[in-house]
Amino acid sequence: MPRERLSVVVTRRLPEVVETRLSELFDVRLRDDDTPMTRDELAAAMRSADVLVPTLTDKIDAGLLAQAGERLRLIANYGAGVDHIDVATARQRGVLVSNTPGVLTDDTADMTMALILAVTRRIPEGLAVMQKNEWTGWAPTALLGGRVGGRRLGILGMGRIGQAVARRASAFGMQIHYHNRRRLRPEIEESLEATYWESLDQMIARMDVISVNCPSTPSTFHLMNARRLKLMKPSGVLVNTSRGEVIDENALTRMIRAGDIAGAGLDVYEHGTQVNPRLRELPNVVLLPHMGSATLEGRIEMGEKVIINIKTFADGHRPPDQVVPAML
Repeated sequence: MPRERLSVVVTRRLPEVVETRLSELFDVRLRDDDTPMTRDELAAAMRSADVLVPTLTDKIDAGLLAQAGERLRLIANYGAGVDHIDVATARQRGVLVSNTPGVLTDDTADMTMALILAVTRRIPEGLAVMQKNEWTGWAPTALLGGRVGGRRLGILGMGRIGQAVARRASAFGMQIHYHNRRRLRPEIEESLEATYWESLDQMIARMDVISVNCPSTPSTFHLMNARRLKLMKPSGVLVNTSRGEVIDENALTRMIRAGDIAGAGLDVYEHGTQVNPRLRELPNVVLLPHMGSATLEGRIEMGEKVIINIKTFADGHRPPDQVVPAML
């Protein structure tokens, strides 16, 4: 007698090829539109499914997990970050959590370099001139930016993405420096030609560009606070493609407006879609709508990892990308 297929609920629309494959393998309930589920909808989904496939827009805390009932056995997150899921509580309730690590490393690193170039070369300002039909021709002093070659890049968080950023920046002639919880192995450090700084404060004070590539944890909340932002050079640029909570957004806004920091490139924000309106007004700030991982190839690969995690679990094995509290 064939084994009953797992019941799977997907909280957001995914690429069509991923949804099709999920439907072939499991008893899946897909989202009709691309809006986040309400808390009540999430609670209902967690009561009715064996597996929930959420995204970073779904806040799954202890209170929500308490409403899950006994059926839910796996939360197969569509994404690498799991700071929106209370992994410890899920574990206590016997619910496994998996994620999709490593898939979006290159995409996010590409976007980091794009933001560095956009800010230092004033690309959005030039684009605005063209879109407003205000260009009157080439001029020797018009829209002068800065050369990235030779600049010091300080990478905050030297995991997969940080290392991918380092390789790209090195190809542009930037000098690579980094701060990390643990120093890299000598052979990795040598291959990246990267200089390790034990003191984050000392590194920040000496860099031309700071790239934030660390995860969101209690220890990294406002890691770039007002005090540390004041350590940056007046000519310094700050780029963030990681998590918005790592930077004190209000302090950053004040300092850029005061001319204490030359500019910023942000793909993520401290309060999600509620971006500081004073930040939006600044011509030397490039703001993107969380596009760092937005490639079709990456989104499909994320879906493939979700499917592998669910399929492995259905076969009675530990999901290959299972997350445990000690990993956070």
